[in-house]
Amino acid sequence: MASSRPLHQTKIPLPLDPGDKPLDHEAHLTLVPIHVVTHASQLPTEFLEPSVESKLVIGFDCEGVDLCRHGTLCIMQLAFPDAIYLVDAIQGGEMLMRACKPALESSYITKVVHDCKRDSEALYFQFGIKLNNVVDTQLSPEYQQYGMAWFNSHAGVRDLRLSIGISYLEKEEVRVLLRQDPKFWTYRPLSELMVRAAADDVRFLLYIYHKMMEKLNQRSLWYLAVRGALYCRCFCINDNDSADWPSLPPIPDNVVIDGNAPEEEILSVLDVPPGKMGRVIGRKGAVILSIKESCNAEILMGGSKGPPDKVFIIGPVKQVRKAEAMLRGRMLDM
Repeated sequence: MASSRPLHQTKIPLPLDPGDKPLDHEAHLTLVPIHVVTHASQLPTEFLEPSVESKLVIGFDCEGVDLCRHGTLCIMQLAFPDAIYLVDAIQGGEMLMRACKPALESSYITKVVHDCKRDSEALYFQFGIKLNNVVDTQLSPEYQQYGMAWFNSHAGVRDLRLSIGISYLEKEEVRVLLRQDPKFWTYRPLSELMVRAAADDVRFLLYIYHKMMEKLNQRSLWYLAVRGALYCRCFCINDNDSADWPSLPPIPDNVVIDGNAPEEEILSVLDVPPGKMGRVIGRKGAVILSIKESCNAEILMGGSKGPPDKVFIIGPVKQVRKAEAMLRGRMLDM
């Protein structure tokens, strides 16, 4: 743990304990330190040494330059109920990230993140870390239906951000700086603005997680776990078909009702022949959108960050096979 008095602080919203009287925005607003971590000794022992006796739920995010397999992961943010840790991958280097590997791969530590795919890809290709046991807030049924409107209204994050967080003007300033200089997150020492912006991306995640858990049944929890696992390995394709990754969460017995169990979820990767990607995507993405509407499956493209010649399909087996057939038809269509 960090021994010196922290230079930076922020407020973390946490759900009310049963029996507590509501506070502003129905959350505890707890002032916590922000620790900039350059050595593993500055991190909590229960994080570095995960165990079944001390299971954790933490907020998680990464910042970097063109964050993917070919980019540079610069900062890894970890939000605990009592502190935020900014793990400095630039200053701490390979040794610090290796120390975090057991926690990031552990099933005893739940990592709450908003869109884990590129973060996972960067961790895998740059540090050999297989991100595991994530809850991706993008997978919330409310988020998938309402998008950011769910965070702004249902989760109350907009009001919380306005009352206790980094201002929207500051967030926009960071976006402008990133557009002007993509290497923004590589510069050291970290400025006050960099620290505040990095912390702001994770400090709401535990609150959102608890609000999500209030609404999910056992089947939804399984879906969240398995789809999160598929998200983590989506862009981390390798020659062994992800055999080195942890097994996907099995379908629990308690979600099987009268023999009716949810269908197995899979990830399929299609190779697109040279010159055919345009036909697969269609004008302004029309083909992909049409196939998505026909199939209950997610279709993801590598895009500019790559891999540029592959299409990733995630969903129930039958729907994935249906999407595969439709996409292959587009590749063959003259």
